[in-house]
Amino acid sequence: MANEMVNPQIANSIQAVQQATLTGDIIRHAGAGKAYQSVSQSTAIAVQDATDQLRNLNTISTTAAGVAISQMLATGNVAQCTEVLTQLQTLMTGAAENFKTIGSNAGEVLSTFPTGD
Repeated sequence: MANEMVNPQIANSIQAVQQATLTGDIIRHAGAGKAYQSVSQSTAIAVQDATDQLRNLNTISTTAAGVAISQMLATGNVAQCTEVLTQLQTLMTGAAENFKTIGSNAGEVLSTFPTGD
């Protein structure tokens, strides 16, 4: 009795919408697109985290360099200051390389992830 009360045009419209949106290909493409978006967001977050790490290490290194130079001026111990500054430079070079590696790897993951096309 419920089917007798439904306008045939409405029933046909609902059936057409179901066929257009619930077919296997549509569902697979939609799922692949959502997976790609999730991976894209995850790689962006990884790069953001690496950026934060680089920025934080830069702040720490700059502060430590200022302290080392201040100690050098106060004590006259140039050798000790030079060693600290060298280590800080090594730290920042490593941090920059780490950032580059994370960015490159994130880009590679995203570029090789299937998009569902």
